[in-house]
Amino acid sequence: MKLAIMQPYLFPYIGYFQLIHAVDKFVVYDDVQYIQRGFINRNKILVNQKEHLFTFSVKKAPRQYNINERYFTENFYHERDSFLKTIERSYKNNTDNFSEIYNLLRECLDVNVEKYNVAQINERTIRLLCDYMNVNVKFIKSSELNSIKGLKGQERILNINLELGSSHYINAIGGEELYSKEYFLGNGIDLNFLKTKSISYKQNNPNFVPNLSIIDVLMFNSKEEIRSLLAQYELV
Repeated sequence: MKLAIMQPYLFPYIGYFQLIHAVDKFVVYDDVQYIQRGFINRNKILVNQKEHLFTFSVKKAPRQYNINERYFTENFYHERDSFLKTIERSYKNNTDNFSEIYNLLRECLDVNVEKYNVAQINERTIRLLCDYMNVNVKFIKSSELNSIKGLKGQERILNINLELGSSHYINAIGGEELYSKEYFLGNGIDLNFLKTKSISYKQNNPNFVPNLSIIDVLMFNSKEEIRSLLAQYELV
């Protein structure tokens, strides 16, 4: 069984969805510390043919609080409406997919930020996007597992793999310096890192801007084209 584990990012880039596409089970790593200036509450889209960072504010809380202990602020709805207007200005006249994807984004952001934490809202969004792209995988929250919570880093990741009966763990390429293939193999688990190949598509832009949110991919590609892009990776 192939397994991946990642923090719940907000509208992550296509490499995140390639990782989901590559496995049988995907663990939403929701009970780890929320990191400021990461991609938990922000990402990038195309505005005026340039990279544009959008952000949804998160309430202040003690630094050690986990992602599933953090909440978006009461400004969320104002920020959501402003974000959707930016999406409309940036993409409406540039893509045939606008109406469908715009409605999908509205559905993703139609949430109760007082009731649900950041991790829950982001996970819901990821699930909705996977449904649209026909990416089928079993989602599991790390907070609901019996793995030893006191473990950190590589030890906890291995422990989650062992609990779920994984035989093959696939991590994003950024984990090459964090996780040892020998360490995992010594515990009966193969370890590979997913490296996204060079991806480009018709962006209605003179100079292609890479590594934007999946929103940009959805706007400019059909479902068939997205399926092809999801397969453009290698395991190293």
